[in-house]
Amino acid sequence: MDGFGTTTEGRRRHRAERLASGVFLSMTALLILPLAAILGLLVMRGAPAISLEFLFSEPLRGMTAGGIWPAIVGTLWLVGVSLAVAAPIGVLAAVYLNEYARESWVTRVIHLAIVNLAGVPSIVHALFGVGAFVLFLNLGTSVLSASLTLAIMTLPVIIASAKEALAAVPMAFREACWNVGATRWQTIRHVVLPNSIAGILTGVILQVSRAAGETAPIMFTGAAFFLPFLPASVHDQCMALSMHLFTISTQVPNVPAEIPYGTALVLLAVVLAVNATSIAFRVRLRRRRKW
Repeated sequence: MDGFGTTTEGRRRHRAERLASGVFLSMTALLILPLAAILGLLVMRGAPAISLEFLFSEPLRGMTAGGIWPAIVGTLWLVGVSLAVAAPIGVLAAVYLNEYARESWVTRVIHLAIVNLAGVPSIVHALFGVGAFVLFLNLGTSVLSASLTLAIMTLPVIIASAKEALAAVPMAFREACWNVGATRWQTIRHVVLPNSIAGILTGVILQVSRAAGETAPIMFTGAAFFLPFLPASVHDQCMALSMHLFTISTQVPNVPAEIPYGTALVLLAVVLAVNATSIAFRVRLRRRRKW
């Protein structure tokens, strides 16, 4: 060491730290670059197809021309109904597991079931949806059957994220409420849930993304190859962007190249728009948090 200069050991540690920083930066770039390449390809090849006519008209000439409006509406139906089913059930299940249930073999079995359910392939969910909703409950191939299948598939993510958000609320908040005479439910309703809603929305955002992009669970339960009308209720079938993209990419000959790319670009835009809205709402709620 010379004067106030760094030691040899200090310089060695500094070089090691810079090397580690460079490695982590390279790993991050390896994750971002494929995403940027995919987005660039979709924009470059799909942008020529995007127009008001493409967005707000029906497919024509055996889906080799026209637009994707029925598929957009059907996707919004599926995402909205599945969200309306999965979000309340998932949040209530998380509240029970975090606030009421005591540690026992029953809760361990429930946690194991949630983890296993998250790992079930989507095609298995599709077969379950056919057996349980289409055939057993006699709901037929409909928006409701497809949405219930999507809801079951996305429940584990909502339950896990909601439970983590609830557990992050300091126990001191609960104890303060109990000390002034509030019941457990009053504490959950007025203190715990408002302070954990931002984290709960994280699971809901993931649910929206997965529900909008899945094809297998809706293929056999409610999505149609082509429909000349928009769904009027949850008992009707519907088109969906993911199913429509699969169909025109693999089943329909002589489709102009820009139509599949344009459909994929719109599907991505719909998912990003819904996610952006949810994220903006989550940020607004997080600013109100008192801790």
